[in-house]
Amino acid sequence: MVILTENAVMVIRDLTAQENALPDGGLRISSDPAAGSLEIAVAEAPAQGDEVVDSSGARLFLDPAAARLLDDKALDAAVDEDGDVQFEFAEQPG
Repeated sequence: MVILTENAVMVIRDLTAQENALPDGGLRISSDPAAGSLEIAVAEAPAQGDEVVDSSGARLFLDPAAARLLDDKALDAAVDEDGDVQFEFAEQPG
């Protein structure tokens, strides 16, 4: 299962608060096989079949394909000087 770094937890909580997400809301990662990419968006709730990762109040929803792809990854996040968020996946430590 994907894990979240402390930075990712803070950024996800901030993003969902800014978007006025419902209490069950979070950040959703879905796969786009045609484009060979992942899409990230704030969601009000997980979709049917989503894997839910809850870490210190940050909720991450992964569609089944994204969950398989990211199973052994750690999600990190950073905010640059302009306030733009960047997410990065890396191998889980240890």
